[in-house]
Parts: sequence; structure tokens; C-alpha cells
Amino acid sequence: MKPLVSILIPAYNVEKWIADTILSALSQTWKRKEIIVLDDGSRDQTGAVARHFASQQVVVVSTENQGAAAARNHALQLSQGDYIQWLDADDLLAPDKIERQLAAISEADDRQILLSGPWGYFNYRTRNARFMPDSLWNDLSPVEWLVRKMSENLHMQTATWLTSRELTEAAGPWDKRLQSDDDGEYFCRVLLASKGTRFVPEARAFYRRTPSLSRVSYIGNSDDKKDSMLVSMRLHVQYLRSLEESERVRRACLTYLQNWYEFFYPERPDLVAELQGLAAQLHGHLEEPRLRWKFAWMIPIFGWKIAKRAQRVFPQMKSALVMYLDKVMYLLETREAWTRHAAKSISVTQKD
Repeated sequence: MKPLVSILIPAYNVEKWIADTILSALSQTWKRKEIIVLDDGSRDQTGAVARHFASQQVVVVSTENQGAAAARNHALQLSQGDYIQWLDADDLLAPDKIERQLAAISEADDRQILLSGPWGYFNYRTRNARFMPDSLWNDLSPVEWLVRKMSENLHMQTATWLTSRELTEAAGPWDKRLQSDDDGEYFCRVLLASKGTRFVPEARAFYRRTPSLSRVSYIGNSDDKKDSMLVSMRLHVQYLRSLEESERVRRACLTYLQNWYEFFYPERPDLVAELQGLAAQLHGHLEEPRLRWKFAWMIPIFGWKIAKRAQRVFPQMKSALVMYLDKVMYLLETREAWTRHAAKSISVTQKD
């Protein structure tokens, strides 16, 4: 019998997107699937929209708000699948994503292989999604994957993975302490339990750009998220060094710490000191972060905090404008499609 795939969708205040995400799951060409939507105490109509799809194949469960990690753990406990497909409630999968990944392995293959695929950013129209290949888009050993991720400042989006039940159980639950980078830390543990990744080029996932403040991954000025991020960073270093203790691993860890140093400097001297201590354990030292030249000139005039905020805010404004324009085009195209459909229906009725 073909394996059962559990598509797990944690959802919080995503009434605008949840229908498209559930339809994306239902449209999977892999027939043996169950879909579990975990409404994590949404304050909007997320649960009501999701329940419109409730069926033998789609289970919708509503709970009090406990956070993304707890919602994922709850959904996993309810699942029965041989493979787990994580899907955030505003993202989408290509219809054949799961089928292509499972076709890439045979029954003889070990279920210790972690399946991945390409992912692309989109706003409203998936045909405009930007797929930008990087060095993680390959078959890799766990240590090589982590070295590349940490030394090149890369990541894989949550929906790209397809994880066997065996790997999922070996990795353990999502860490409820983490308000930021919970997915990065979780898949480190999945990798550690695996024999490596198998990258399937045709198995596409679509990562929706949403306003920064609504994203779990957005750190901003949140002290709680900065504390959480430091926990995740320490664990990343620990996980990689557990696989290999070498000069290249120490360099990768130091580069990783340096890339994220800016998020803590200078507002959190306590965390800055912790990061420097971690760098010292790696036989290195973190340098003062460098802002891009467009904003570096502001430091002596306005100070580090304002210059850093400007560097963060201006790209967000540009992204918001692009998102708005794409939304306008999406709405126009949707209206035109409905108009053509209505005209066609009227024409058929008149002929009858």
C-alpha cells in the first residue's frame, strides 16, 4: 500500500489565505493524504473559513492560542501519516509536489533520507514566484548541509521538506520556547537524525510574502524574539559541532554568528556579550556590524539605532509597494476571470 501523507497546517489569523492553502493541499496529486488544520486560537474568521472544507479528508481543530510550535506539535499528535508535510497557512504547494518527492525514492530506500525541493517567494500570483537556487538545492550530508546554511546565511522554507514518520519521531517535538527561528532549529534536529537530504528539483513550494509584522520570523525590536533567536543560534552551533569538530566548522559557526550579530547590536549588550563569549569558544571574535553604504553615513549623525532601523524599514516599504501592485493586478485578473465565466454561463443558458 502506498504511504499515507499527513499535511499539517497550523493557522493563526489567516482568514485571507487559509482557503487557498487548504485547496493547495487538497489539489495534491498524491491521493493517500490526510489534511489537519490546527486553528491556534485565531481572533478572526480563520476557523470558520477552514471548517467550510471539513470532510473525511480534512480535519479542523480549534484550540486556545499557544503559539506556532505548540500548534504544530498538537497537529502532529493527531496525524497518522507515514510522511509529514508541514505547510504554513499562507503558503502553497505545487499540485505534484508530494508525488514527485515520493517518486524520487523507492521502497528500497531508507526512510532516513530527508526530502527537499525548491521554493520561491510570491505575493499574490504564483506565476510570478521567484525561485533563486542556492547551494542547499542539492543532495547533501547533514554536516555539509549545515555548514553551507550557516556559512552562506541560507535557509530552506518549511514547506519544502517531506519528512518520514521515523525521522519526525527521532527529531522530537518543536521547541515551544522559540518565538523566532523555530523551524530552523527543528529541521536541524531532523537533519541530525537523517542520513542526508535528497533534493527533488520539480517539487516546488511557494512562500507568500506577507507584511513583516505578521510573520513569526520577523524579529524587529522584540526582546522576547531576540532572546529566542539567541537560543536557536546556540543550538545551531551545538548541533553542527556535534557532527564535526574542525576548523571549517568553527569558521562556519563564526560567520553565522557574525551575520546575525546586527540584530542584537547595540540594543542588547547582554546578548552581545553572550555572543562574544560563544565566538571566543570558537577561537574567534565578532566585529562591529557594518550597515550598507546607503545607511552607514547616518551612524555618526543619528546613531546606530536609527541607522539600523532605516536600513530595515526602507526595504520593507519597497516590498509593501510591490506587494500592493501585485494585489491590484491579482484582483483585476480575478475580476476578469469571473466576468468571463459569468458571460459564458449566460451564453450557455440562452442557448438552452
